Amino acid sequence: MKTSGQQSSVESRLRAVPPHALPAAAEALLSEGYGAREVTLFLADYGLTVLQPVTRLPYTGEPVSAHDGPAGTAFTSQKPVVEITADPATELIHLPMTVRGDRLGVLSVRVPAGSADPVTVLGLGEFATALGHEVATADRDTDLYLQARRIRRLTLAAEMQWQLLPGRGCSRPEYTIGAHLEPAYAIGGDNFDWSTGADHLTVTLTDGMGQGIDASLLTGLTVSALRNARRAGIGLADQAALADQAVFAQYGGKVYASTLLLRFDLDTGTVSAVDAGSPQIYRLRGAGIERIELTAQLPLGMFEETPYEEQTFRVEPGDRLVGISSGVHGTSSAAGDPFGEQALRQVLGATRRSSPHETARAVVAGLIEHAGSKDLTTDAAVLCLDWTGRATGAE
Repeated sequence: MKTSGQQSSVESRLRAVPPHALPAAAEALLSEGYGAREVTLFLADYGLTVLQPVTRLPYTGEPVSAHDGPAGTAFTSQKPVVEITADPATELIHLPMTVRGDRLGVLSVRVPAGSADPVTVLGLGEFATALGHEVATADRDTDLYLQARRIRRLTLAAEMQWQLLPGRGCSRPEYTIGAHLEPAYAIGGDNFDWSTGADHLTVTLTDGMGQGIDASLLTGLTVSALRNARRAGIGLADQAALADQAVFAQYGGKVYASTLLLRFDLDTGTVSAVDAGSPQIYRLRGAGIERIELTAQLPLGMFEETPYEEQTFRVEPGDRLVGISSGVHGTSSAAGDPFGEQALRQVLGATRRSSPHETARAVVAGLIEHAGSKDLTTDAAVLCLDWTGRATGAE
């Protein structure tokens, strides 16, 4: 096993290379440290359907499933997978590459046969995590990894929306978040956001009115206004009120953004909530599933200077919360049947033991199956949060 000093040296060497050169640097470092004969960096595409290999442009590598096969299993299970290959002289180790709970992809490393022992796999896992942090940072300076995540062109509205998101997952000892958007390559008005601090977690789910660029611009303004208010350190109701004023000032009530705001106290599990529109939230506790009924208040930007009030509810260790936009609960099949609460409950019950990431994806997959087409006519956002909580007074 590498010492902390050796690990630090590896991280320093990764930081020293140009952003686009991280795959080549990873291959050189793993060849030197583990005798690796082949290293492939796979990134999950926006739709979470495939893992796309990162190569020089234009991309020439073949994508693999994000759900099946050894690499897909490593991605969904978030555990290393050792593959016995047709070459008896080598083994292929697939390692999940995740940054603070945000699943980026998989690092596949071909090593000499017999060398995939627990110590080696652990060391490679630490390397994959370090590489993931560098890839996430590199997105500020190169398009290489953002381009690798797409299997087709994004619409301009989708480009704007994905750049606005904080990620697709977040994890701390107190909670784990997984979220998903569809249609991934043409999303317009739906958005999720979160911010964590020492004692609180703030989560929002926003559904901007309209479609395409108009919806994306509206949602961009709404999310930016909410962030601006949140970063000023004011309460949840005032955050909603200031965002409401910003949207109304721009659009004069012609369009508006439905938003659900939640603020979790990490010590107590008390949740402050403002329901400003159509997103819904469900709580899974034990074998039960219940919709949390909040007093519906006006969407942001519908009227000038709308007052908002907070409500509270509690979460307990083991609880799961699932927030959905109107594009989920309001979508109908070709025959006119709404997706509705019954279908949603079936999906949530069937995925109770799955990770929040896979649950969010499964809800959207169920929605697509119900609609009978992968090309959803409305945006759909799902955010799933597993609550662990903390002992009172823990840091």
